Amino acid sequence: MDPRKLSLADRIIGEIDKAINVLSAPARARRESPEGPAGDGTLNDAERKESCRLMRVNHAGEVSAQGLYRGQALTARDPAVAAAMQSAADDETDHLAWCESRLRELQGRTSLLNPLWYAGSFTIGALAGALGDRTSLGFIGETERQVESHLRDHLSRLPAADERSRAILEQMRHDESLHGEKATSMGGARLPLALTLAMRLTSRLMTRGSYWV
Repeated sequence: MDPRKLSLADRIIGEIDKAINVLSAPARARRESPEGPAGDGTLNDAERKESCRLMRVNHAGEVSAQGLYRGQALTARDPAVAAAMQSAADDETDHLAWCESRLRELQGRTSLLNPLWYAGSFTIGALAGALGDRTSLGFIGETERQVESHLRDHLSRLPAADERSRAILEQMRHDESLHGEKATSMGGARLPLALTLAMRLTSRLMTRGSYWV
């Protein structure tokens, strides 16, 4: 028997359940966390706090990515595009779990603003998907370009001794690059400059808010 086709209401309920899991349950990675020497013994208190803040921002970014991809998958018109979004969300779950685990090792905490980041990103993703698959894919391509730039900045700011966090961010940067390339190869449209600038402004708001809160 073919599986029951889910109604829009069913799918929305499923997304609410997914949001609750992302925001309240420990993330489970499919892949092992990238290996790197811990270096914790040589991190002084100021360095540990800086690593905590940077990894909290990256964790918040992965929470946002979950919301973004889930929102886009919900409104995607082409099943292949929806499947690509869901596959990318699975990779982002790995990133979420890695950042979460590293924060625990550093005795840090996640951002108190994560529910806001998830809800906002889900809404933006759903709207992007509703504008059409090419626009949605272009949105992913631009998002991943900006995330790569953000990760390069964080790699330069991490304390030199924090090799474990560095290994995680390097793998994340590699994965994000692949996501962006795939979105472009699937026909992602180039976004208007005004939208690109608005995305950068939103990213800065999330980054600065999560760094402190």
